[in-house]
Amino acid sequence: MSGILAGQRILVTGVLMESSIAFHAARIAQEQGAEVVLTGYGRLSLVERIAKRLPRPAPLIELDVQDTGHLESLADRVRESVGPDARLDGVVHSIAFAPQDALGGNFLDTGWDSVATAVEVSAYSLKALAVAALPLMRERGGSIVGLDFDAQVAWPAYDWMGVAKAALESTSRYVARDLGPHGIRCNLVAAGPIKTMAAKSIPGFDTFREVWSTRAPIGWDLSDPEPAARAVVALLSDWFPRTTGEIVHVDGGVHAIGA
Repeated sequence: MSGILAGQRILVTGVLMESSIAFHAARIAQEQGAEVVLTGYGRLSLVERIAKRLPRPAPLIELDVQDTGHLESLADRVRESVGPDARLDGVVHSIAFAPQDALGGNFLDTGWDSVATAVEVSAYSLKALAVAALPLMRERGGSIVGLDFDAQVAWPAYDWMGVAKAALESTSRYVARDLGPHGIRCNLVAAGPIKTMAAKSIPGFDTFREVWSTRAPIGWDLSDPEPAARAVVALLSDWFPRTTGEIVHVDGGVHAIGA
């Protein structure tokens, strides 16, 4: 099969709903010739149903990034799913979570336990996933791409998730530094807001609709995850062979426009 990912195997996390960027990244990766392996956590039956909507079947592996056992056994479980000569050429990190009291305007009242959860799941997990995948990427190198939401400024309602995304951006640069000698790139796609299940859980999400409707010079469709998904696939490909530690904004240009 031809395409910019022909012959590659990509691990995609975070495919929970068909509206997610991760789902469309997996779909486009398959359309571009990749073999896709999915991971899920918790509602695996839901992920299995969503996976059936991909162009081709994709094996599913359970992965809780807060479970060291899951992380330490990830490489072996990928081998069990695809064969003993398994390798990974790319990884999509689409994992983020913050407890409700860490969002929605409670910034000054949020306790450390909730903050720690947000940072561990949303930022530290990028490093944890990279290390877990390294045994399958070390020989040939590859690309790790994470999903970000621009953390240069403080957003309404985003609160500690915004802090966690800032940590994710810094983590990506350090992963790029330390895995570069293995030929592994690490980049982020800072996407504009998309109406996903995760977005609906953020109090005040409609505020973002107002911002993007007035400040995106090229326009932005909150119901269309494909532009961000295409950027993910492009960064997974060999078309960016010397780009690492970068944040690619796919947000209609909002990040470049002042109030």
